[in-house]
Amino acid sequence: MRKSLFALAAAATLFAGAAQAQSANYAIDPTHTFASFEISHFGAAVNRGRFDKKEGTVQLDKAGKSGKAEITFDVTSVNTGTPAFDKHLQSADLFDAAKHPTMKFVSSKFVFNGDKVASVEGQLTLLGKTAP
Repeated sequence: MRKSLFALAAAATLFAGAAQAQSANYAIDPTHTFASFEISHFGAAVNRGRFDKKEGTVQLDKAGKSGKAEITFDVTSVNTGTPAFDKHLQSADLFDAAKHPTMKFVSSKFVFNGDKVASVEGQLTLLGKTAP
């Protein structure tokens, strides 16, 4: 999974309907934020899923071309559309939801293309370990 995928999906959803304010703070709206992921399955197929429960904040300064994001995902809410696969993802083999029920993304940099956010870089804490 690409580490910036979660934040970018959440940020893109928020920014799509955001007013043209120069600097603004947003709370993640869980009903309007779609945090998705893709996993290659032996190069033959792609498994897709999402996290139905998430919360966090995004700060955006278009004039300063900067921002901050902090988003927490409830890994027990993983939803691939296949309950058996969801259960496998939550198992100790992968997300280990019993020991680590959440994962967290904290941005370190917003990359702009003109006035639009092109990508969000940062660190993802998963299974108690943080990595860029």
